[in-house]
Amino acid sequence: MLSRIAESLFWIGRYIERSDGTSRILDVHLQLLLEDPWIDEDTACRSLMAVMGSAPPDGLERVSRGDVLTRLAVDRTHPSSIAYALQAARENARRAREIVSTELWETLNTTYSRMPRRLNDEKTHEFFQWVRERSALAVGITDSTTSRDEAWQFFTLGRAIERTDMTARMLATRSLTEASGPSWTTILRSCGAYEAYLRTYRGMPSARNAAEFLLLDRLFPRSVIHSIARAEECMRAIDPVADRVGHSNSVLRALGRIRNDLEYRPIGEIIDELPAHMEQVQKVTREASEAIRSRFFPTHAEPSWIGETS
Repeated sequence: MLSRIAESLFWIGRYIERSDGTSRILDVHLQLLLEDPWIDEDTACRSLMAVMGSAPPDGLERVSRGDVLTRLAVDRTHPSSIAYALQAARENARRAREIVSTELWETLNTTYSRMPRRLNDEKTHEFFQWVRERSALAVGITDSTTSRDEAWQFFTLGRAIERTDMTARMLATRSLTEASGPSWTTILRSCGAYEAYLRTYRGMPSARNAAEFLLLDRLFPRSVIHSIARAEECMRAIDPVADRVGHSNSVLRALGRIRNDLEYRPIGEIIDELPAHMEQVQKVTREASEAIRSRFFPTHAEPSWIGETS
């Protein structure tokens, strides 16, 4: 497969997953601002933007809920926004049009064309729900119409890498506003994990069990460990000799480092320093993404979050 096509498929997967994950995080935290009058809006909004790899506009003394919506939801020029991710997914699909199915192209094209340029505060929840539904539609179409060849593997690899990063960001927001932060039940619901959690633990969420579920459950598709395992499977399918000879082992080493750190570190220790551990997960996903770029897409610069450091 041409590296240009492989790169486009990888980033289509990442951008679709990014739009979904960003909508989940914003939905939870902006709703929390409305429900809890004791939260300092400026502090909470600045912290949320920092977790999302963004920064407030220059010269803004106080950051409001509306500023976050503009910056991270509908600003088509800001790399951390939902609108930018949907636009980039469509553009990558256009570049790989000879491989992308007609159904997926039409879905991405329609989603981008219907993306609003501003949001009514009363309809933000409906907007975030629409983004999640469109992302699920794009993924479902790909899964049901694409042969399990290299095209599907690169698409799924991109989704797995991005999902690892987005789940880590979601967990990092748990400590944003200290005692006023979202409950573990709220975080589980935002990940679509609440019912799955109840079937697994058969009880109300505790900090230890909820964190353990979102980090280490091997059966739940949004957990960090499940996403890493899926990325490793894709890498081995794309490059079977990587696991034997070592010429592209840097990707598997980066992914294995996250997995080993989570599997062998006590869960209580992770919870006590959750933001730091999740920042480390994000750092290693960036290393894995860079290793993938160097191995398979050496001629193109990698799109990145604002604020990312190598």
